[in-house]
Amino acid sequence: MSISLGRAWRTLVSSVVATLACACGGSTIGPSPGGGGGGGGTGIAVLAGAGDIGMCGSSGPEATARLLDGVEGIVFTAGDNAYFQGSVQQFRDCYDPSWGRHKARTRPAPGNHEYESPGAAPYFAYFGPNAGPTGLGYYSFEAGDWHVVSLNSNIAMGPGSAQQSWLREDLNIHTTPCTAAIFHHPLFTAGPNGPTVETRELWRVLYDAGVDIVINGHDHLYERFAPQNPEGLNDSLRGIREFVVGTGGAELYKLSRTLPNLETSISTFGVLKLTLRPGSYDWQFLGIDGSIPDSGHDSCR
Repeated sequence: MSISLGRAWRTLVSSVVATLACACGGSTIGPSPGGGGGGGGTGIAVLAGAGDIGMCGSSGPEATARLLDGVEGIVFTAGDNAYFQGSVQQFRDCYDPSWGRHKARTRPAPGNHEYESPGAAPYFAYFGPNAGPTGLGYYSFEAGDWHVVSLNSNIAMGPGSAQQSWLREDLNIHTTPCTAAIFHHPLFTAGPNGPTVETRELWRVLYDAGVDIVINGHDHLYERFAPQNPEGLNDSLRGIREFVVGTGGAELYKLSRTLPNLETSISTFGVLKLTLRPGSYDWQFLGIDGSIPDSGHDSCR
């Protein structure tokens, strides 16, 4: 794929900014958490996880954690990690006994249930630096040749917000050919919670920057959409492929409507495994029964 003049200019700016950041001993876009397999560097990386996880009394969290036991790489969460208030006790009793064994390699995102506790304080305390700057809930990291942004759809994210300004700057600096974004609330979903239209402004920034994948939770089922633009129109050239993966352990949902571009939906506990390659990616939805009910391959845009 040829590099446009705009991309070349952004790359030059990136180099200058990176040089200045090193000279000043800091970064202009906030920290990228370290540790965990499959992080920075070149080549192939694996990103695996789900959202809507830690519900005490459910067999789902342990069943999906066992899937992660057999997957090397970075673990992500797509929010609603500990039900129902994201309290210290619920992280201790409902999340930590299962997914907690992968904590060191986990890159989390917060959900609305985390914010049932003021400021999602137990969430930030539990995950520490891997959750990004305390109180913000948005940050970025590298996975092989890919750049990944983890966002917070529970706070201001529209025009003029600190998060949107940070996101634009982060994507302008990191001009990798392939990029993924993770946050809790989906813009597109056929589940009972329905779309969160406030995230459309995040989608516009992601779409304009050429982001390839969005991963969400919130509706407790698995959905895969064809690449589409922020208005929900099919776009095979520049569109973003969205995965809803609210299948980490909380009570499962069924579809409640039909939507254009929805290619598949599954209501079972499981995790999404993404193999991130230079210029492309593979996806597999791993069911707790050992099946792989959805899989595929696509190139970056």
